[in-house]
Amino acid sequence: MSDPIESLTKSARQLIEIEQLLGGQFTPAEANSLPEVQLPKQPVRAAGGVAPEDKAAALDEMNENEVKVCTRCGLAGTRTQTVFGEGDPNAGLVFVGEGPGQNEDETGRPFCGRAGELLTKMIGAMGLSRSDVFICNVVKCRPPQNRNPMSDEVEACWPYLMRQLQIISPKVIVTMGNPATQKLLQTKRGITRLRGNWQELPELADSLGGIPVMPTFHPAYVLRNYSPQVRSDVWSDLKQVMTVLGLELPKDK
Repeated sequence: MSDPIESLTKSARQLIEIEQLLGGQFTPAEANSLPEVQLPKQPVRAAGGVAPEDKAAALDEMNENEVKVCTRCGLAGTRTQTVFGEGDPNAGLVFVGEGPGQNEDETGRPFCGRAGELLTKMIGAMGLSRSDVFICNVVKCRPPQNRNPMSDEVEACWPYLMRQLQIISPKVIVTMGNPATQKLLQTKRGITRLRGNWQELPELADSLGGIPVMPTFHPAYVLRNYSPQVRSDVWSDLKQVMTVLGLELPKDK
């Protein structure tokens, strides 16, 4: 049985995260955990051939022996360090962005600048923590001046992302922003049209086809356009994800 004080503390933290993200007053749900649930229309998939207890080691091996020493594209010559991704190797929920920024390049951690602070609040508003999910980017090195990654850079990193997703085998993927959304969904449609509408991951690699994908705005975009409408749109997208994963929703007062 969970500690009632710990549960109350987590619920209060969720309330704060929601109010910081969206504004307004909410009654927080209990701190959520990601249950084992069968998603609608989701096919039975192998978890990349990796047992749950071996996933962390498989990810670490790829990071240490391949990603950290990667020279597949020109970004290897301008990076400070690679940014592999972090979180639960058995996560049911994966967030995918486009690429590291300056803070990430300096620390080696994904989403640790201002946009990362907002993403942490978004995850907290769901009753989760960063350690409950997995966070990564399409490319593992920072593009100079934080520009969008070029096609050859994306292609060079693509096998790493595919293997991350195969190993983790998430139940839901949230894509943040145009580059991640368009590449993973193999579409030219923009995020404004796609966000808030469930998509299905194409068969990009073995065992990945059919994973539900929720496109939403990148946290950096939200910070640049910090309007009630944009924040409401993002929160609506996250609540849809919570519903599909069977997580308890907080209720408006």
